[in-house]
Order: sequence, then C-alpha cells, then structure tokens
Amino acid sequence: MLRISRDLAIDENDIEISFVRASGPGGQNVNKLSTAAQLRFDTSRIALAPEAAARLTRLAGQRMTKDGVIVIHAQRFRTQERNRTDAIDRLLELLREAMTRPTPRRPTKPTAGSKQRRLEGKKRRSDIKAKRGSARLDD
Repeated sequence: MLRISRDLAIDENDIEISFVRASGPGGQNVNKLSTAAQLRFDTSRIALAPEAAARLTRLAGQRMTKDGVIVIHAQRFRTQERNRTDAIDRLLELLREAMTRPTPRRPTKPTAGSKQRRLEGKKRRSDIKAKRGSARLDD
C-alpha cells in the first residue's frame, strides 16, 4: 500500500507499469533496451471527494484519458528501476497535490502610502517626459 494522505492509500497492484523504448539520445543503448517506464493508474479505483477529483483532472491535464486513466511516461534515467520509482513518485505527488485544498484568496486594498508613492512616481515620470519636447518660446 502506498500512502498518499492520512485517509487515502492506493494498492500497488492497481498501478500498471510497462517498459518501452526510450526516445532521444543514448547511442546504441537506446535501440537495444526498454528502459522507459509507462505507468497507468485508473482513478476510478480510489474514492476521491468530488472537489479532489476535479482538481486531479485539472492537474493531470493531458496525462489523463477520457476514461479516467492517468498515464505517466518516465524516461529520465538510464535504468528501468529508477524510471519505475520516478513514475510512481510523480503519480503520488500528483495525487497529493490534488488532495490538498487550496487556500482561498482574500482580496486586499492598497494602503494610502502605496497609493501616494504610486502617484508620485507617475508624476515624476510625467515631468521627465514633458521635458523631452522641444523648447517653447513661452517658457
């Protein structure tokens, strides 16, 4: 069992990992060995709160299929085992992030001092720009 939060854990048997050939540079090694890990996890196997499921769908983005299966492709390392653990860690991080409720934003108003400083800066800049023009006869 992999613990995600205090009240949520997933069974390792629910995670399906297959190994495929990695893309990119690597010489002859990349053509011979299947080191990239492709992790598939069906989100319908875990009980998530509706708002957590919505956050998970938004965070997963294109990594989640229409059927609710999260697909993570890990090819950062040269060995199968390190790519396997990397894919599992990325899945757990994604699920943990979906479980945490974002803190609501409290709208704030600018202070009187910040308003005054802003207006003084605008006035200073305005004076600089006004002095750039050609000299007038009435000055």
